[in-house]
This record gives sequence, structure tokens and C-alpha cells, in this order.
Amino acid sequence: MIDVAIAGAGPNGLMLACELALAGARPLVLERLTEPTGEQRANGLVGQVVRMLDRRGLYERLTAPGTTPEPAPGFVFGAFPLDLNDLLDNPLYTLAVPQRRIEHMLAERAAELGVEVRRGHDVVGLTQGEQSVVIELHGREPVEAAFLVGADGGHSVVRKLTGIEFPGVTTDDSVSRTGHVSVPRDMVGADGGLIVPGFGIVPPFRHLRTEHGLIAWAPFPGGDPLISTVEWEQPAEGEASLDELRASASRVLGMDVPLDPPTGPGPHLMRRLFGGNTRIASRYRAGRVFLLGDAAHVHSAIGGPGLNLGLQDAVNLGWKLAAELRGHAPHGLLDTYELERSPVAQRVTMHTQAQSLLIRPGGDVTALRELFGELLAQPATRQHIANLLSGADITYDMGPATGALVGRWAPDLPGLRELTRTGRPLLLDPTGTLDAGPWASQVDTVTVPELNTALLLRPDCYVAWQGATGDGLHEALATWFRAA
Repeated sequence: MIDVAIAGAGPNGLMLACELALAGARPLVLERLTEPTGEQRANGLVGQVVRMLDRRGLYERLTAPGTTPEPAPGFVFGAFPLDLNDLLDNPLYTLAVPQRRIEHMLAERAAELGVEVRRGHDVVGLTQGEQSVVIELHGREPVEAAFLVGADGGHSVVRKLTGIEFPGVTTDDSVSRTGHVSVPRDMVGADGGLIVPGFGIVPPFRHLRTEHGLIAWAPFPGGDPLISTVEWEQPAEGEASLDELRASASRVLGMDVPLDPPTGPGPHLMRRLFGGNTRIASRYRAGRVFLLGDAAHVHSAIGGPGLNLGLQDAVNLGWKLAAELRGHAPHGLLDTYELERSPVAQRVTMHTQAQSLLIRPGGDVTALRELFGELLAQPATRQHIANLLSGADITYDMGPATGALVGRWAPDLPGLRELTRTGRPLLLDPTGTLDAGPWASQVDTVTVPELNTALLLRPDCYVAWQGATGDGLHEALATWFRAA
């Protein structure tokens, strides 16, 4: 019997498989598609997940050997430029990498860890028992697993088969258009901005709002640039086309924009989407079945929080499932997955909905933006927004444990990126005297003289205990790990 079957070989499903394998579990990934899709989806990573990949040794696989993440000097919120240079603690990290490259990297890592990915395996049914889940597959033999995780997207079959509701709101009054294009060379400025005669400059990699809609220009290096627009009350029919995208960009900017067909090898994107959904699953768990990523929550892509949210779901759930399978989980550990991650999804949907309102056309929105712009002039406001976008403001309830860092994601500490690559719990001891007691076989104790306080880190890098002495340490260990 398989330990954990994962429906979906996207980034979230593959990340979960890697986390499970690191923790000694045997995952099996079931993917409906026979080949990885070449469709253009996310264009990068934003938030804590950038540093989380670094702590698993995966960041340099997407960049270059020896590189480490650096905070972004600026970002965007609701089509406002967000200057982060003067923040005392800039938590916002970004990595501009296409989703298909992230999937490829995670698939390679999963293969190194011995994970099997079965493509062309379409989940069509499931039956839960007391000890396992039997997964029915289209035209193939069923698979039995101790647990099943639905990482199969916003239209999740797993979620529907379990009867988990997906409440939220659907909007249908907007049209977004995105496509690869080419433009005359003299229309691209030194900083990569798009120079539109009669209008001015559309800055690169930022949303620009006008009284007629939204536009974004993304001149990715090594390929054709992408241009996107969002308009309201602009119906469209037939297949998406370059002519349609060109006309939309001209309406948004009030000037003709000479967009030509892409010239690179592709694959090329030309897409039109109507409206949007903001939904969060009513439950993240039904017996032995769990949901993560878009199967558990969907929201606007504005600000790019999707992969940050989904990949962090995977890191949270992976070690907990593995602990349950290996007999190391205290009672109720699996229930903490929803308790911790559902509020994070609610916070993400809150700020994406707020940004979606700020980008709409109209005089009332313009007045709101004027006020919001004044607030963004204050460093404290920009710090708050940066914490919100990155997920750095997330704090989990760690019970009776005390300490300023308890419940928060561990800050960058000496040697931490090397120590966390195994995915094991860590007891960081500045004195070399702390004793993990009956939990010693499950927790790696490391002497770190540079620290001024001891820290107990869960495998997902959240601080479960902090102290100058061992007071409360064993209580915290008992909360998250079963004693040998």
C-alpha cells in the first residue's frame, strides 16, 4: 500500500512529494496529463516561499550555484509602486522564473528522492476505509493509499468526490487578455519600459491603472515579452487574437499601441479570461483526504501570491503526514494543517480582493487611490503591506509556549539554510547544554553559539519554542512530536 497518493503533478503536488520523501514517507503522484503542459501560467515566485526553497537547497537550482535570495527593492500593490528600499526589515523576496521551469526542477528533485510520478492517471472515484483510501482511475487498476491529497487545481476532482464545499464569490464583469508580442526596438527604454507615443512609459513588470482599465508589460529576458490588459464591461467573442489584444491596449492607454506577432520559438500565449473566482474550501480535510493549493483556495492572481500560498501549504502538510505514518505524530497533529493554513488563505483572498478594487476604473476609485497613495508614503504602511504580501506577518498558535518568535517563521540565522535541507526538526542551542530527552531521535540538536536564545524549529521552519533555559522545551516537543 502507498503511504500518500497525490493527485496532481503541478508545483504544489511535486513540492508535497519532495517534503514527504525527505521525511521518510513513500508518496505516489498521479497526474491526469500524459506530458507536462507547455501553457504559460505563473511567471515567478513572491514571498516567503523563495527563502523556503533556499532552505531546502532548491533556490540555486532555479538561479545559479552559490546564489542566495535578496530582498526586492520594490514591488507593486493594487497598481501602486511599492518602494521597499527604506524598510527596516524588508521581507519581500521575488524570483522571476516561469512555472514550467519550477515544475521541471521539482520533478527532478522528486525523482532524486525516489518519488514515482504516474502520468495519464486520471482520478475518477475514491472510497475511504478506516485505514486507507482506494483511488479509482480511468481505465487503470485502482490504487490504495493510507492518505490521498488533492493537488489537482481549482476544479479539483478530489474535492468534488469528497463533497467538500467551495464557497466564495464569482465576478463576471471583467475581461483580461494576455499574449506574447513583439514591438519595434525603439519602443523599449533602457529600463525595459514600453514607450507609447502620446501616452508615455508603461513601466516593466508592474500593473499600470488608467481610467479605462489596467495594463502590464513584462519584457522577460531571453524570450518574447508579454502584455496583459484588464477591462470592465468589454464583451468579447470568438478566439482570442492579437488584433483583440492590440485594440484592448489602445483603449486602456488611449493611444495606438503597435503590437506585432512574437518572433521567438515559443511556446506562445494568447489568452482571454472572463471574470474571476475567490473561493476557499469549507474544509481542508475529509477523513483521509486532504486538499492543498488551488484545490483548497482560488483567488485573483494580482500580486502573484498563488504559488507562495500553495507551496507553503505543501511544506506545512508534508511533515505532518509523514509523522502520522511513522508513528511520530501526537494526537490531533493532522488537524493543525487546516487550522494553520485556512486563515492564511483568507488573508490572501482579502488582499487580492482589495487590490482588485483598487485597479478598477472610475472617479470613486481614483479618489480612493489618492488617499491610499498618501498612506503608502508612510514607511510603516509600506512595511505592513510588504509583510502582508510576503506572508511574513503569519503567526501560528503554538499553544502555551512563550517568546517573541514563537509561532513565527524562523528568521535568517547562522547556518540555517544548510541545517534545514534535511527537513527535520531542529533544536538550535547556543549553550550546548539542552537535552531533547525522549525526542532526541526525532530532533536534530545543533549548537549555535552565535544565537542569544535557544529555538525549536518545526520542519516547516516555524518556531515552536524559544527560551534561555530548557523551561517549557519538553512541553513544546510533546505538542508537536510523539516521544520515542
